Amino acid sequence: MVVEIHMPLLSTPDLPDGAYPFPWIDDVEDFLSDLEDQGDVDVFDEGEEDGGVYVFFITGASQGDLLAVASRVATLPGVPAGTIAVVSTDEAEEFGLGPRVALPLPAL
Repeated sequence: MVVEIHMPLLSTPDLPDGAYPFPWIDDVEDFLSDLEDQGDVDVFDEGEEDGGVYVFFITGASQGDLLAVASRVATLPGVPAGTIAVVSTDEAEEFGLGPRVALPLPAL
């Protein structure tokens, strides 16, 4: 199982001229790398741009745990609203083919 985290590719508002418009991508990479180092998830593949979204792929845990991680990603500072998770597999031929889950998840 793979959970794809789809984030609208929107630039961060109010950045200085010439600044990288998507600093939240680096923040998400760091966050997921830290979780991977702790053994909580595996980052399945490099994140990549796909049309108007940026997609990260996580695996190595139960669906519930992966969705909880995706929910945490959606609430990181600077991550654009409208982030969703897609439950998929490593066999999928394209991004976004599985069930979609709105993020962040509601609190229990």
